[in-house]
Amino acid sequence: MNLDLLFENLTNPALLFFILGIIAVKVKSDLEIPPNSSKFISLYLLFSIGFKGGQELAHSHFTLEIVWSVLFGVVIALLIPIYCYFILRRKFSVYDAGAIAAAYGSVSAVTFVTAASFLEIQNLTFSGHMVAVMALMEAPAIIVGVILIRMFDKKKETNTSIVSLVKHSFTNGSVLLILGSLVIGLLASEEQAMGIKPFTNDLFKGFLAIFLLDMGIVSGKKLGDFVKSGWFAVLFALVIPLVNGCLVAFCSQIVTTDIGNRFILAVLAASASYIAVPAAMKIAVPKANPGLFLPMALAVTFPLNITIGMPIYLMLIQCF
Repeated sequence: MNLDLLFENLTNPALLFFILGIIAVKVKSDLEIPPNSSKFISLYLLFSIGFKGGQELAHSHFTLEIVWSVLFGVVIALLIPIYCYFILRRKFSVYDAGAIAAAYGSVSAVTFVTAASFLEIQNLTFSGHMVAVMALMEAPAIIVGVILIRMFDKKKETNTSIVSLVKHSFTNGSVLLILGSLVIGLLASEEQAMGIKPFTNDLFKGFLAIFLLDMGIVSGKKLGDFVKSGWFAVLFALVIPLVNGCLVAFCSQIVTTDIGNRFILAVLAASASYIAVPAAMKIAVPKANPGLFLPMALAVTFPLNITIGMPIYLMLIQCF
């Protein structure tokens, strides 16, 4: 393995700002990002990555690789929550196992944005259709998680239909914005896109650094209580993402030979949702404990992926 790649990622300013956020919490600093500013930055990042993806898609020809990549993404989003559920049932209730499985089968838009930045540092690119793949991987895992809970819940205490769950998944703010931005980027001409390029491109890394600072502060606040929840949850949140990411890094060569696209698929498989899934589970499975699946995804899996996970997935792809 190329340790230079790992070291380069660990000294990435965006990642260091994430660590600074955790340190700020541990030293009891009053450092914080105002909620409205944090929401604006997250919307900006999703808009920027979606718009640039649409522009990339506009300049590429429709190929079978696009179809296979979308199908591959949806299939892994369906499979991951199934085996995760049965592993989690060894220690957790039906509700918690289903919710955690859905979170790990679904994807993290913020991890996707960070992965895009990581590829840029490595002078690698990915295709615009990967933005669509990410958005389409959000809903299937949530649906599978709820179906598993319904199948094994003797009390039948789920509150919503599958149709309303699908609708909620696709009208979720982050999914709607990134898909909408993708379509707008696809429709905009190159001249029109150049008019907002300073906003969509030049400011991206700075906003990402501030956003990760905020994520570090949020993670730092949740980490302590989560560690007290037990070794099994911690181990799962550390091991399963690496297993998922490495498996997809290897298997993705079936659908594409592009290093950037394979890397994005691996990162999506390794990521865990801490925005869409908690929102969906709050409605569908109110008995699921957000104090478990939210810190697992945000305080353990997210830092794991952006520190050591991404270099490992990229090195594995370059080897095979």
